[in-house]
Amino acid sequence: MEETPGPRHSCLKLEPRESQPIFVKGTWFESRFELSITDGLNAWICHASEDAVRDRAAQWDQPVSDYVALVERYLGFQHPDSVYAFADAGDGHKRLSWTFEKEGTKLEWRWKCQPSPNSKETTAAVLDFLMDANVGLSEEVVRKTQSFERLKMEAEKCLTQNEKIANEKMEFESAIYSKFLGVLNSKKAKLRELRDKLSNKESAGKLPQEEEESTDKTETYVSDDENSDVESLKDPPATSKDVPASRSRGRKRALHK
Repeated sequence: MEETPGPRHSCLKLEPRESQPIFVKGTWFESRFELSITDGLNAWICHASEDAVRDRAAQWDQPVSDYVALVERYLGFQHPDSVYAFADAGDGHKRLSWTFEKEGTKLEWRWKCQPSPNSKETTAAVLDFLMDANVGLSEEVVRKTQSFERLKMEAEKCLTQNEKIANEKMEFESAIYSKFLGVLNSKKAKLRELRDKLSNKESAGKLPQEEEESTDKTETYVSDDENSDVESLKDPPATSKDVPASRSRGRKRALHK
């Protein structure tokens, strides 16, 4: 079973047109509302029953809840674009009115308030509500201030901790970078050393090969004198003059025998 929501309360210091300031205390229900109004000396009341509110809402073609919400909106807070009035309605009655715009049309709502049967009691009730509200607001301000101070201290602690963490991070990154730089330089030095050794080995391997190639390509040098001696040892080429002479000698020898 759903619980019926309790009434809402508001209190507004209103400065109507052509009237002294008044305090309007409102008690708001789902389908009706009650007003207590005082100027500090006299007091008035307005009990808007469910039937009265239903009739007014029907005149304006509105749901009852929307009608009550709109009245609460303009009597819970003073709107600068609205014209308020608290005028005499005869026999000590007052008529409370306010204006507002709806779909480009300026409208005015009015509710008649009757004199309170006990002005002092009504005024005291309004003042008590204002005092209680003021105390409640003061306590709320104190709580909010204390909460703000706690949040401020926590924020300062968090800021200090963040700065500490940031500094530690920078120191850590600097140390890691220094170590990495040292390792990198060491690796570079080792790579240069290996490269130099490899270059020396390649140079040493090329020199003997070049010497062998130069030895294989060396030819025996023979002087002109040696060539002349070699040529002198060879048989001279035969000529036509020599061949007959040798044959004639042979024939002559054969004849003598």
